[in-house]
This record gives sequence, structure tokens and C-alpha cells, in this order.
Amino acid sequence: MIKTISTILKQDKEKFVVPKGVQDVIPIKVIYDDGIFKVGKDKYSKSFKFTDINYAVASREDKEAMFLEYSELLNSFDSGATTKITINNRRLNRLDFEKTILIEEKEDDLNEYRKEYNKILLDKATGSNAIVQDKYVTISINKKNIDDARQYFARVGADLIAHFSRLGSKCVELESEERLRIIHDFFRTGEESSFCFNLKATRKKGHNFKDYICPDTMEFKNDYFKMGNRYGRVLFLREYASFIKDSMVAELTDMNRNLMMSIDVIPISTDEAVREAENRLLGVETNITNWQRRQNSNNNFSATVPYDMEQQKREMKEFLDDLTTRDQRMMFAVITMVHTADTKEQLDNDTESILTTARKHLCQFATLKYQQMDGLNTAMPYGTRKIDVFRTLTTESLAVFIPFRVQDIYHENGIYYGQNVISKNMIIADRKQLLNGNEFILGVSGGGKSFAAKGEIINQMLSSDADIIIIDPEREYSSLVKAMGGEIINISATSPNHINAMDMNKEYGDGANPVILKSEFIMSLCEQLIGGNNLGAKQKSIIDRCTASVYRTYQQNNYSGTPPTLQDFRAELLSQDEPEAKEIALAIELFTNGSLNTFAKQTNVDTNNRLICYDILDLGKQLMPIGMLVVLDSIFNRITQNRAKGKHTFIFIDEIYLLFQHEYSANFLFTLWKRVRKYGAYASGITQNVDDLLQSHTARTMLANSEFIIMLNQASTDRVELAKLLNISDLQLSYITNVDAGHGLIKVGSSLVPFANKFPKNTKLYKLMTTKPGETLKD
Repeated sequence: MIKTISTILKQDKEKFVVPKGVQDVIPIKVIYDDGIFKVGKDKYSKSFKFTDINYAVASREDKEAMFLEYSELLNSFDSGATTKITINNRRLNRLDFEKTILIEEKEDDLNEYRKEYNKILLDKATGSNAIVQDKYVTISINKKNIDDARQYFARVGADLIAHFSRLGSKCVELESEERLRIIHDFFRTGEESSFCFNLKATRKKGHNFKDYICPDTMEFKNDYFKMGNRYGRVLFLREYASFIKDSMVAELTDMNRNLMMSIDVIPISTDEAVREAENRLLGVETNITNWQRRQNSNNNFSATVPYDMEQQKREMKEFLDDLTTRDQRMMFAVITMVHTADTKEQLDNDTESILTTARKHLCQFATLKYQQMDGLNTAMPYGTRKIDVFRTLTTESLAVFIPFRVQDIYHENGIYYGQNVISKNMIIADRKQLLNGNEFILGVSGGGKSFAAKGEIINQMLSSDADIIIIDPEREYSSLVKAMGGEIINISATSPNHINAMDMNKEYGDGANPVILKSEFIMSLCEQLIGGNNLGAKQKSIIDRCTASVYRTYQQNNYSGTPPTLQDFRAELLSQDEPEAKEIALAIELFTNGSLNTFAKQTNVDTNNRLICYDILDLGKQLMPIGMLVVLDSIFNRITQNRAKGKHTFIFIDEIYLLFQHEYSANFLFTLWKRVRKYGAYASGITQNVDDLLQSHTARTMLANSEFIIMLNQASTDRVELAKLLNISDLQLSYITNVDAGHGLIKVGSSLVPFANKFPKNTKLYKLMTTKPGETLKD
């Protein structure tokens, strides 16, 4: 027998003791603060949790790269240790889930919408898979004491985390409480929220940690077990096919049931594996020589070597080549699976469906007879292996059991964006948890862009106290804003609504003198008003001096009272001695005292409402550049105010490409995009002209730096550009090619998943959100 295997079997050998209580079934002897468990005489284990990656929807080249990288990971496993890869399907507790996604009612006029939205969310939750798939790696090693084990796990853990990060997966160490929670949630399904364990308090009281995680009762029958009121069964992979598809693990674990699938891996050192393979090859060749000798003695000199002997020789040669020239390792693997159900009948049906899935891949699962307890302790991520049904595999053949499928997006306290097309789980995301929460919504006309933006606006209005500001160039949001009790500000040369371009609060300067920042804005404004010619040094000095002068009284009054206007600024310019000052005053006269003076008067609209919509449809060509600058500055003013209050601000800019047509508004927007995150604000750009948008280097940079992108149905030219910019595979592109409204791809941080968001039409919210003629809510 191979020395590594015999050593491990010797180490694992323990005297069998009949468990006297439920606690005795759990093979953990001691738990330590840093997540290490003692699970045998001198055996220690530590678990790591790793995230899923988008393997199922990757291109063929990407899949190959992921497969080879995963093979590298398997090769990195230590030959003296046993490594267990576990896939844990756990159902979301319905009550806990509802608590996190349902919107609480408040004392305002929006509760009818909250009730309607909650009903929609509950329907979606009922229809969704409601299964969360967690993935773990548990390493177990024999060491003399805990200090040696700690040193070993620190070294191996760092290597493991580095390998997973190269795969694009995040790997983290699990603390003792987190490891115990996995066991508790498996044994006590439906009581997930009641887990309450404090290691220090438990030690103080002298309690046994197993009391917090074990089920009420455990009964082991010949081919199933019972824990509390639930039934469970452990299966193992008995026969392997010659060729197995990489989708087999995903298909086996794609059940809407609580289950765990574990792959125990014991790598063999290369020199030992080569020696074993050479001995086996020598044995086969000796058999062939003896057979030929017998034939010769019978005067049968032309006899051909039997097929089975030739096959053995060829396979042994291939195996030896794999080990010596193709960077493969010899591995011993045990695959076990435990699944649970509410009734025995349901358990039998689930077992049959697992066996059928395995048979489809020409593999054979079998039930562990009279070994259910040992099987359970092998399948669970304790770090023990009680089943010795080893199968010899190479790295490549073991890598076929790749545990990756598709990323799921589930943020605590996030909002609903749709359903994952592959896993059927709800996509719950929170932009506040991302490094940069800015968003783009892209898609052709009729793809559902405005609908997606309105869904997010409604969600934020109903579930949070954040402020929401909309720039609406097509008058699409009016009915929604009115229904939500917001303020619509119509901006045009003839509108009675005015916004003072020189409004400013004391937080405007981000800790510095606000006038310095405002002076820069007024220079941009003057350049825009004068006609785009760059201002000279003299003119800039005059503008800076006049800006400081007009704000002096306002600053002295601690930014209270009436702020100055552009008319005051022009009057200050006229009082200067330099002829250049008179030239600037004359150039901006049309916009201060002339017919386009809508931004030169005191603000007369409620800019303190939670929901503000700037309607810029009637802003003419002349006023558009200056109008966009003033609106963006007004938004920046609001963001800085909210930051001081500790409030979040969400900004939605429809048809954002319009802002990139004017240099100053594009640059101002770019600065805003980079800076808003530290002010607790999140900007969203909505556009159908992706090609036009990407012509602008500024917009391209903004899109590449946005962590949250919703891509709906795209035009063919736009698809090509997006694929290049965001590294989207051909298979992923199919989800934004000729799809229905509300279907597409959603990028959240590094995750990119296909989604579908079907909204019930017979609701008030749908009528507020849709832009289809005949379906909108009548005012």
C-alpha cells in the first residue's frame, strides 16, 4: 500500500465508541478561539469559506483558464494533510428573509405603495429558489500540539487564499462561531435565527459547546437517519465514468433542498506516486511477458496480446506520463453527499433524483448501508473522514468536479433588482456596500431603462430616508415624483421657477473656504456664458476678486440670510476699474439682466424636498450648457449639506449623454462622479446611446470606474464596445442580445450575472413606472 495512505489510515484509526448522547455523534473534541477544531487524537482542522465565480456563463477560453487555475489549486494541496471541499446548500429561513427584504411601514402617505411593493416581493420570494450555496475548504492535519497546528494553518491558509484570489474567488478564514453556525443550521433547519453562541460566556459557565448546535434527537437506521423531525441520508460516489462533464457537481447540487456534498482529497507526493505507477506498469509488462512465454511454449508464436492487457499497459503509460511530464499529481478522493427532507417519502424521492442525475453522467451513487453516522461525519465540514472508499485520480480528473457555477448577489439590507436567470435566486444588492456605488443603466429604447431607474427610486423612497435627485430631460418622471410627494422644478427661460446659480452653504468647500471652490465654478460659468473662449489670467483674477467680494457679507452672517445672485456679481464687476471687468459684465448681461436671466434670481422653489426632479425639457439651446452647470452645482450643494447631516443622496441623470455634449458640464460631472462617494452620494447615469457615450473619453473612464452597471437589450455596435470595455464573454453577451424588456446583465462589483425583472402589470406601481403609451397612471 502507498505509504501516505497507510500513514493517514493509521492516524485516523480510532476505537469505535457507541454514542451515548446526541452530542457524542459530533466528532469535535475541542474548539479554539481562532477557528481551529480538534477532531481526533492529534488531528486538527480549520475551515475557509470561498465565494463562487461565473464559471457556467464564461466563454470556452475563460473556462479553460479557470479549469487550469483550479488544477493549480488542487496541486498546491499538501500531501501530508486531508483537504475537504464542501458545497453546502442551505435554504433561507423564510421569516428571516422576509424581515430583511420587506419594507417597514412609516408615518407618511406612501404606505399603500409599501403594502403593494411588499406583496410583490413576497410573491418573488415564494417563486425564487430560496437556496443559498456556501462553499468551504477544510484542511485537517496531524500535529503534536495546537501551536504546531496554528503555524501550519497560517502558512497553508495564506497560500490557499492567494490561489483562490487568482481564480477570482474571495477566500476567508472562518472563526469558531462561524464554523459552529454551519453545523447548527444543518442540524436545526428552520431555527437559523435562534443561533446564539459566545465562546467566552460558554467557557465561563462551563457549558458544552455541542449543546448549542446538536439536534434534539438522532436515530441512525441502516440506510437513513433521523434528526429531530427531519430525515436524512448519506450517499457516496461508488462508480466513476471514464469521461465526466464539468457540470456534474453543479447539476447534483442544483436541488431546492438542504444538502452537503464533500470531496475529500488526499494528494500523494510525486516521487511516491511515480514509484507506485512504475511498479504497476512493471507488473502489467511482467504479466504480458509471462502470457507470451506460455503461448510460445504451446508453439503459438503469432498470438496477439489480449486487449485487456494492452489496455492496462496503455493506461498505466498514460498515467505515468501525466505524473512525470504533464505536471499532474496522484490524488485519492472520496465523494460523499448528505441530503435532508421533511418526510421519509420526500427523502426517497430526492435520493432517486440524485441517483438519476448521477446516472445521466454515467456515474453511480450508492447509499451507505449501516454507515450513516460515519458518512454524516465525513460529509460535514468537521475535517474528519470515516469512509475509506478511495478512488485514484489525477489532478485533471479531480478538477472535473469543479465546485464553481455562478455568482449570486445577496447583500444584507439591499434592494431587489430582479432574479438570477441561472440560479433562480433573488438579486438583492446594496450600492452602499460597494467600493464605488455609482451606476450606469444602459439599453436600447424600450429595453426597460427608465423602468429599472424608477424601480430603484421607488425602493429608496419607500425603504430609506435618503434624498433622491433626478435630472429629467424627457419629462418621464413627473407622475412618479408627484405620486411620491416630490418637487418638480421646471427650468426654462419662461418658467416662473428660478434657481440661483450662486446658492452656497458652508459645507460646500469640503472643510476649506467654500468661496474658493465657488470661484472656480463661477469661472467655468463665465467661460460658458462668454462663449467658450478661455479666460485670460487678468479676467480670472477679476472674477476671483469679485466672487470673494459679493460673498463677504453672506460669509460674515455665517452663511445665513440671502445669498448673492449673478446680478450682484455683474454689479460688482461694473464697479471695478479694469476695462476687462466691463467686458466680462457686458458678455454675461444677457444671462443676468437680459431675457435669459432665469439663473440670476433668488431660488423660489423647494430644494429641501426629499425627492427633487429637475425638468429640463424646455431648456433651449442657449440655456442648456449653463443650465446643466447650475443644476449640477445645485445638486453638489445638496450633497454637501446632506453629508453634514449624515444622510445619503441618490442622483439619477436620464439621457446622460446630453451632458457630455458640453465640455464644462462633462468635466463637472466627471469631478462629481469621482468625489460623490466620500460625500455619501451615489450617482446613476441612464442612456441608450452607448456608442455616443463611449466616444467621450471622460464618459468611458466613468463607465469603467462604475461598480454597478445594469445592461439591458443592446444594439449590436454597443454590445461589441461593452464586451471590450467590461470583458464580457460571448455567452454572457447572449443575455443582452434581442431579449425582452427587463432582461439583461447586472454587474455588481466583480460579479456579472444574467437577470430578469418581471413586474406585475395590474399594480399602481407598474402604472407609475411604465412609459408605454396607454399603460401609464392618469394624473
